[in-house]
Amino acid sequence: MGPLFRRWVNSGVLGVFPVSEDIFDSNNENAILNGSDSALLNYAIRKLGYKRDKGVDIIARFNGKYIIGEAKFISDEGGHQNAQFNDAISTIGTNAKNGVIKIGIMDGVLYIKPRKGEGTSKYRKITEKDIPVMSALVLREFLYSL
Repeated sequence: MGPLFRRWVNSGVLGVFPVSEDIFDSNNENAILNGSDSALLNYAIRKLGYKRDKGVDIIARFNGKYIIGEAKFISDEGGHQNAQFNDAISTIGTNAKNGVIKIGIMDGVLYIKPRKGEGTSKYRKITEKDIPVMSALVLREFLYSL
């Protein structure tokens, strides 16, 4: 989902077009940082105190608040999909400077409520705890609500 998510963000669907680091740092306006995976990771580490060696899919600033997010499309339970889900959850739990909001932008089966008696599921994990996970469909609303 990473490359497709980045293309979607670059289309301006979130109300702003991604900008270079120089422009991003030059003011406090709402903005999304443009850059490669390594550039976003480097910025997150240098400027936002991010403490993980795994990259992120979006760095944004809205209403003076910084957001780090990782995007995943979860198409099934089990195997590689569990690893993808856990990777996004780890990004959310990674240390960063105070005030930096870390989110998982996930779509797919994790929003399907399991039948009673079924084993642990991604749905239960995101609803039983206060974990900042959302669909890409509500990301714009979330950003402007900050």
